[in-house]
Amino acid sequence: MFPIIFRRLALAVPLLVIVSAITSLLESFVPGDPARTILGINATQEQYDALRATLHLDKPFAEQYWLYLRDILHGDFGSSLFSGESVLALIGQRLPVTLILVIGATVLSTLVGVLLGVYSATRGRVSRRLFDIVSLLGSALPNFWLALMLVSLFAIRFPIFPATGYTPFAQSPGQWAAGLVLPVIALSIGGVALISKITRDAMLSTLGLDYIRTLRASGVRPASIVWKHALRSCGLPVATAIGITMIAYIPGTILVENIFTLPGLGTTVVDATNQHDLPVVQGVAITFTMLVIAINLLVDVLYSLLNPKVRVA
Repeated sequence: MFPIIFRRLALAVPLLVIVSAITSLLESFVPGDPARTILGINATQEQYDALRATLHLDKPFAEQYWLYLRDILHGDFGSSLFSGESVLALIGQRLPVTLILVIGATVLSTLVGVLLGVYSATRGRVSRRLFDIVSLLGSALPNFWLALMLVSLFAIRFPIFPATGYTPFAQSPGQWAAGLVLPVIALSIGGVALISKITRDAMLSTLGLDYIRTLRASGVRPASIVWKHALRSCGLPVATAIGITMIAYIPGTILVENIFTLPGLGTTVVDATNQHDLPVVQGVAITFTMLVIAINLLVDVLYSLLNPKVRVA
């Protein structure tokens, strides 16, 4: 298991460098000038040139990026060009909201997806056809459209949940939970469709194996065969689907957070991009990349626990 962890961590270093370089390059093509945006149209040319020199905007792209990497190696991710707040402090404030959305949507999609997949695999062909149609619709529905429909139905027509905003848990646990219901549902629908489809297909393959027939012939209860033996054999493909789903939720939070005005990294990166706040954009991109690396590492560890052959290999 430790070689797997070490190999993943070793691959993470060049990946972070590549992501930060691509982010910087793409941000350099965005129209506008941060120095001009900060100073406004009434600033003099001398003030404009001085600020560009302070922000290293007067240097070539390669030199700007090298200075940024040098600062990161010293633990300095820079400060926001507009608020002056430390990027690490800003990410530390906004990251918990994004993690709550990702983890909540992953738990919901895993529970519902596995239950639907098992139900579809153990029922007749008619239910499987209906399941295929529902799964296809769930995969095709965009998160932002579903979020708007949920707000229209459950926040405006039937005011059960708040439409927008975020209440800290320490302030009111009830309002905190109520404010996350619609965002988590909107984010998790696509994952439910994927996990349920993978679970159903894996269960159908497993239930046709010889050892399952032997268990049935031995008089083992059907519920025990399904939940204790067959579902355990489906662990690897289901774990893969959960990992893919969780990774997909990370960029998905950008749209969901902006629709529900949640103070997470998604709204932060959109605001920073509009303001050409490059240190914040780079910090959020690196944070998202680290989350993806952590999820892949978690899936690899889960593989080794579910299948000893993977651990030996």
